[in-house]
Amino acid sequence: MSLWMILPVSLPVLTITGIWVVYAMALYNQHVCPVDNWLYNQSCEEDLYLQSGPTLCCTLDNVPLISKCGTLPPESCFFSLICSTGSFMVMVIVLLRYAHVIEKHQNCVLNTASLSTGWICAAGLMMVGNFQVDNSKVLHYVGAGIAFPTSMLFVCVQSALTYRLAKTQGEYNVAHLRLCMTLLAFVALVLSGVFFCQESFVLQHASAIFEWLFCVIIMLFYGTFAFEFAGMSSDTMVVLARGTLGPAGREHKVDALGPLGGPFPHSHPHQPENMSIL
Repeated sequence: MSLWMILPVSLPVLTITGIWVVYAMALYNQHVCPVDNWLYNQSCEEDLYLQSGPTLCCTLDNVPLISKCGTLPPESCFFSLICSTGSFMVMVIVLLRYAHVIEKHQNCVLNTASLSTGWICAAGLMMVGNFQVDNSKVLHYVGAGIAFPTSMLFVCVQSALTYRLAKTQGEYNVAHLRLCMTLLAFVALVLSGVFFCQESFVLQHASAIFEWLFCVIIMLFYGTFAFEFAGMSSDTMVVLARGTLGPAGREHKVDALGPLGGPFPHSHPHQPENMSIL
């Protein structure tokens, strides 16, 4: 079992915990309303952070969207840190997954598409975290418009790739799990987008709930890569160092033994053939 499996497990642990800490900070500072609050008003006599008491007057500016939770300081600083760290971890996981597929099988269109969508998603996440919606609305929405669709596309491609490469019953079980998570994420993303465009207070709040659900599912999806990363070896690092290999995906193992397939190049005329069989 490889220690690399800690990386995909730590991503959902860090990000999911982090965004809930951001929400708790925003709620404590009265920058957003609670998730269980479904009562909103057109306007309030006082801003939310000036109110006190068990009953709060909330407007659409206080809907607990993830972006809204990370808009104002001090939680905005922590939100940027979580998004920046998470985007870097996403890039590393996607790259290692790409190399691992090449090492164990061979490169394919789905694998290349997965690498591209994963890195584009990481770039969008970086923009979302560092351009708050109230300060740089255009750049924030551009980042969200990049991150959400590409993250959805990434899990779709990875689900298809898992089915394509599956050989054992355990691998098919992982593929079934990822397919279920992909379908749930798709439903959550569609409902979040549809409700976000409505003027109803209730639908706006429902949009925030589905946005949280979508992000949690996507992060948990990354955590499922622990199954593949548990079998990762130093050969994966060789693939990254040497670049993408051709159809003979393990040529680097033969090359490392010598120019003719072994440490004694003239010891036997059939030695290269025997080494290739191994």
